[in-house]
Amino acid sequence: MATLKLEIVTPEARIYSEDVDMVTLPGVEGEMGIFPMHIPLMTQVSAGEICARRNGQDHFLAVGEGFVEITGERVAILTDMAIKADDIDEARAEEARKRAEARLAEKLTDEESVTVQAALLHSLTQLNVKRRQRR
Repeated sequence: MATLKLEIVTPEARIYSEDVDMVTLPGVEGEMGIFPMHIPLMTQVSAGEICARRNGQDHFLAVGEGFVEITGERVAILTDMAIKADDIDEARAEEARKRAEARLAEKLTDEESVTVQAALLHSLTQLNVKRRQRR
């Protein structure tokens, strides 16, 4: 069976690099399912959940905004945040959410507001992915 090489990279590290059977990712136009031999495509990734199916098992990651390059053999994602679901610390993510929400209530510059909103989005994405895994 054909596979895809899924690589997820942040500015800090390579988070994921495996051969997978299928990838589902959050695109700006909606969720996209990518199989081997997909038509070449480059698009934006929205914050959300990535599902990588490998050997019949689904592996989940929380990702931030970024870009994806898709070829017939490879899916390469460059994002500002990526964390495997098993590595998400729910208590830390919840605390980060509370801090960001409290900070948004303050008077902020436009630049500070964008930074805090990004932090809030990261924490909410992690919480959604972690809590969904418990179901």
